[in-house]
Amino acid sequence: MLELERVVFAWEDKPPVFKHLSLHIQAGEKVVILGANGCGKSTLLKLMNGLIFPQAGAIRYQGAALTKAALSERHFARRFRSECALLFQHPEAMLFNPTVREEIVYGPRQLGLADLEARLERWARPLGLWPQLDSPPFLLSGGEKQKVALAALLALEPKLLLLDEPSASLDPASVGWLIDTLLDAEMTVVAATHNLSLAAELGSRCLVLGEGGRLLYDGPVEAALADLALLEAAHLAHRHRHRHGGALHTHLHVHDWGSS
Repeated sequence: MLELERVVFAWEDKPPVFKHLSLHIQAGEKVVILGANGCGKSTLLKLMNGLIFPQAGAIRYQGAALTKAALSERHFARRFRSECALLFQHPEAMLFNPTVREEIVYGPRQLGLADLEARLERWARPLGLWPQLDSPPFLLSGGEKQKVALAALLALEPKLLLLDEPSASLDPASVGWLIDTLLDAEMTVVAATHNLSLAAELGSRCLVLGEGGRLLYDGPVEAALADLALLEAAHLAHRHRHRHGGALHTHLHVHDWGSS
């Protein structure tokens, strides 16, 4: 479904985030991107969503080149934007309509999709947003804003859903609902997180990014979470020292920030 071949990307006047990164995402896969803050997870999702473009290498969506020129072509852009959706790490960047209702139906309406009211109910109700449909999004809490952003993307019913720290502001019940919904859905999901507990729930395949955007691992989630040396290399675990019985001991400790 999505292919990255020897992708090179750098922000202006900054060292490269990725150097010759290659990976393939198959249709229907549930993939977790693990890495510490600053390793390039958000940048990778933006590349996959065609919001930014590599300086070298190629990105292809269902065999077609994902380039600035391709996305300037109306037919391809319309299809891609209806099939690929990205949840930003900070949902405030996604919300601009006067009401929750308008946020959720905005994408489907722009794309000329049918059954707006059915889509609205299908996703607003389970996220607990039905009583707030006429509320301005800017008055909502951080968790509620994240739910609105999620509902707006799910209302598109995309084939490829990209999630950047999806549990950041959600309560445990909403996180559980999201996990169940994503695992039951036929859509392809790529979720970036540094939450190791969430990673074990979100997918079966894991990509671990290290410093400089290096792909340190690509394989089963369970094996990655059990590999303390890998987690240490990715700065998801660290060694700390303590005294016991007068002696100094060193232990490897795994980071897990929970859902906050």
